[in-house]
Amino acid sequence: MSFGDPNSPYGQQQNQGQGQQPGYGHPQQAPQGVPPQQGGYGYPAAPPVSPYGGGGYPGTVTEMPGGVKAARVMLFVIGGLQMIGVVFGVLGAMGLAAAKNDPALKDDVQFQQIADMSAGAVWGITALILAWGVLAIVLGAKFGKGGNGIRVTALVFGIITAILGLYPFVIIGLAHTVLAILVAVFVGKSDGAAWFNRNKQQY
Repeated sequence: MSFGDPNSPYGQQQNQGQGQQPGYGHPQQAPQGVPPQQGGYGYPAAPPVSPYGGGGYPGTVTEMPGGVKAARVMLFVIGGLQMIGVVFGVLGAMGLAAAKNDPALKDDVQFQQIADMSAGAVWGITALILAWGVLAIVLGAKFGKGGNGIRVTALVFGIITAILGLYPFVIIGLAHTVLAILVAVFVGKSDGAAWFNRNKQQY
């Protein structure tokens, strides 16, 4: 028999072992037992879909939770209340200044000393009220892009504000106390922690 005979079993054995090279421009087939790559030849596989909506990686929070949104609004409300307190503080300091200049009280040395001390205390408290209000507004504004540092600061802010609302500002601080406790609770929850740590979850 001739090895060139196509019907010969010896000729078929001779052709075995000579692997055919893939043609130019055609992808090689994957070996048996290896699953084919997704995404097509030459393209990486797409990342898995996030259960929170949108693309990205599993567990990544892409939308601000409702509790965090509520805490943000409450911070703005606290900031607004602080600004109202600043107005009353300025009016009180101006009232003391007007009383000092009253001709009937100019000769009263004791009143003048008390008025000077009171005016200084009122201006100092007004400055603190203003700074606290600005801090509340800045914290609320940074909830959108802030990280865990903003979360910790908001927690501390809420706790201190709640304490100050109980003492010494008991009557006027009641609203501050309620709002501050809610801010601390909403920010301290697990979904709040996930929101402020979302940038770390992507790595």
